[in-house]
Amino acid sequence: MATTGPKAADVLGRVTLVTGKEEFLNERTVAAVREAVRAHDPEAELSETQAADLTLATLGELSAPSLFSSTRCVVVRNLENLPDESVAGVLGYADAPVEDVALVLVHGGGQKGSGVLAKLRKAAFVADVRSGELKASEYPQFVANEARRHGATMDREAALFLVQAVGQDLRSLAAAAHQLTHDFPGESLDVEKVRRYFGGRAEAKSFAVADAAFSGRRHAALEELRWALDGGTAAVLVTSAFATGARGLARYQGAPRGMREADLAREVGVPPWKLRSIRDQSRGWTEQGLGRAIRAVARADADIKGAASDPSYTLERLVLEITDLRTGR
Repeated sequence: MATTGPKAADVLGRVTLVTGKEEFLNERTVAAVREAVRAHDPEAELSETQAADLTLATLGELSAPSLFSSTRCVVVRNLENLPDESVAGVLGYADAPVEDVALVLVHGGGQKGSGVLAKLRKAAFVADVRSGELKASEYPQFVANEARRHGATMDREAALFLVQAVGQDLRSLAAAAHQLTHDFPGESLDVEKVRRYFGGRAEAKSFAVADAAFSGRRHAALEELRWALDGGTAAVLVTSAFATGARGLARYQGAPRGMREADLAREVGVPPWKLRSIRDQSRGWTEQGLGRAIRAVARADADIKGAASDPSYTLERLVLEITDLRTGR
């Protein structure tokens, strides 16, 4: 069953303080408050304003009952721009909010206005909702949580693959998770289901260039490289993907033989589905060839980060070097 948002009792007669740099999460909180108010009173009035325009008079007007409804939801954006002369009025309101009004204060993160935030958080009627920036390791859990919101489950391998395919834009990830749960309602989402829908997008990413090159598929690697660069992928991300691929192969070749699949995946530092790809790649690599490949990747990375005048040429040369080393030419 999908998760539910706040109830009217959680937001009416209270102040919801939304802070953080993750705009998508901030907006989701604002939408949830509005939905709670409208569910309680379909005729409730919704309004919003910029903090820079907020005065004690305008705050009073926004929170006062109208001819049509006494229930209101007021959103004040960019709280960091609140004028000094309006601070006392906002703090005073937070200590005694209007019973039928849900006030949402949105702060975009950063140090500006932090003093006001500290005082608001001490008020008894303020609900503090923070949206800190996600670390790279937290995106798969975000995706899994999104699936759970829509009444489905997604295993970690599938979540990892979806992040690799779609990237780290929360809005895009949320939309992708929603699509999957809509098309596989109530089902467990595994990596094969995710690959069926988003594998094409993943193929155009930088890691697909490296995978093709380390597999010895020269033409495919060059084609993937062109798609990646034309799509705006930064050259440094491509060399990073090559470095990751080389490290994965080195760890695989150095791992003890006879390990269980799950243990070997942990030893190499990749999910099990990726281990199968590395195993196939490794059949064409000697220890000496892999050592030369690692040096080639390091040179290309230094060129990209240094004075290389044509990053695409540097990357094309890297693809040719890697595929030559694997095939022994």
